[in-house]
Amino acid sequence: MQANMAVNCRQYGLDWLRIGAFALLIVYHVGMFFVPWGWHVKAAEPVEWAVWPMMAINPWRLLLLFVISGVVSRALMTKLVTPGGFAKSRSIRLAVPLLAGMVLFVAPQPWFELRDQGVYGAGFPQFWLNDYFEFGGSRGTPLPTWNHLWFVAYLWIYSLLFAVLAMLPSALRMHLQVAFDSLFSGWRLVILPVAWLALSRLILHPAFGETHALIDDPYAHATYGFAFFFGVALARSTTAWNAILTHWRRFLSLAVLACMVFFAVNTVGADMAGEQPARAIARSVLAWSVILGLLGLAQTRLHRGGPMRRYLTEAIFPYYIAHQTIIVAAGFWLKEAGAQNGIAFSAILLTTLIGCALTYEIARRVDWLRPLLGLKPAIAPASSSAWIARMHRQRS
Repeated sequence: MQANMAVNCRQYGLDWLRIGAFALLIVYHVGMFFVPWGWHVKAAEPVEWAVWPMMAINPWRLLLLFVISGVVSRALMTKLVTPGGFAKSRSIRLAVPLLAGMVLFVAPQPWFELRDQGVYGAGFPQFWLNDYFEFGGSRGTPLPTWNHLWFVAYLWIYSLLFAVLAMLPSALRMHLQVAFDSLFSGWRLVILPVAWLALSRLILHPAFGETHALIDDPYAHATYGFAFFFGVALARSTTAWNAILTHWRRFLSLAVLACMVFFAVNTVGADMAGEQPARAIARSVLAWSVILGLLGLAQTRLHRGGPMRRYLTEAIFPYYIAHQTIIVAAGFWLKEAGAQNGIAFSAILLTTLIGCALTYEIARRVDWLRPLLGLKPAIAPASSSAWIARMHRQRS
């Protein structure tokens, strides 16, 4: 594939990559129920070996989504013509489901979490009516919450910032694009982002962690904000796309090597001198090389449309909104029932897929539900008189 096709045509490869990234995120969140790491509801007995595939995915799963979102946002800005139109469109598609998600779809998650911890015994209706909107953390978890929808909140804010940048004079915007093309050319396309991600991990993460609370989250903004605006500039960078499309196999090979090193430094132990910088570097190389490799793979091998792509492109965002609540609920009830981990994993995954599919199929058919799950308004069918008039004009 030529770089100009990757930049200017409908990017079916990125559609498939976005679908795959969200699908992987859903499976990852199913895995969070089983690994020893903290999460909303946990299995009675953790599965220690599951840490390793989760570690291989963790460094890049969200960075990739932000890069893709940046590329897509640049295309939408061109399509919607004005920064104001872009900001309005993104607010409807992101802020509305974010608010609806916090009020409706996410609310059961902290209820299950508090029930699992044994600190709340009342039913969900009482929790939602009397306790969920306390705007505090009296029970150890902030309420109300956006939980996994923090991604939507951050994407919305970055989109608004992009709209502001799009108001700059065209000459200045052109100079910024030229500067990006020059800065991220050749070996610098790999080295500079890796250095930025590693330094952010070494300097910001120990001091601030990753809160997903928007206003006190400098590490997340340094990484996810960088990924989003890298994608914005990448969308029109022939230089960077040429390198990605030419060397994507090498990037994926580098990712395999970096993953092996990442696993190795994690087995040494956090108390070893020099381990922390080594882990940050290996993690950053893994994340960035996977992203570049998957971008090239998608655009060269997955550049095709079809009804399945159209269906999943629309469905995947409602799936994302609904999935974590279903996982938490299914995990809680299976734990209560004493289900074994092998059965629980299959049951949670199957329940999540069925629940997400039902959520989407219902939402797409109910006009007032569509915007609450990030779907465009339904296109009203043309009236019979309009259809007759159109046919008459075509025959004239």
